[in-house]
Amino acid sequence: MNIFRYFSKTPSAPAARERLQVLLAHERVSAGESDLVTKLRDEIMAVISKHMKIDQDKVSVKMERGAQVSTLAVDVEIPFDAGKKKKAA
Repeated sequence: MNIFRYFSKTPSAPAARERLQVLLAHERVSAGESDLVTKLRDEIMAVISKHMKIDQDKVSVKMERGAQVSTLAVDVEIPFDAGKKKKAA
């Protein structure tokens, strides 16, 4: 039984290292998610544009990650005359 152990200072380097690793992992996940959503938005726009005319500013793609399930929400505003895409002559 060492009574002096209770009064000694514990090194903070391991705790700081662990906090930094958690922070970096969180940043990597956040950056990757943003990049994925951007890629998905571009690909969705390309597919829809093949079939109808839409405004790129009217497309919204959001991803929400949960513990068990991730949700991808795509909101596309389609005007009434969107199906009348001009054909090349």
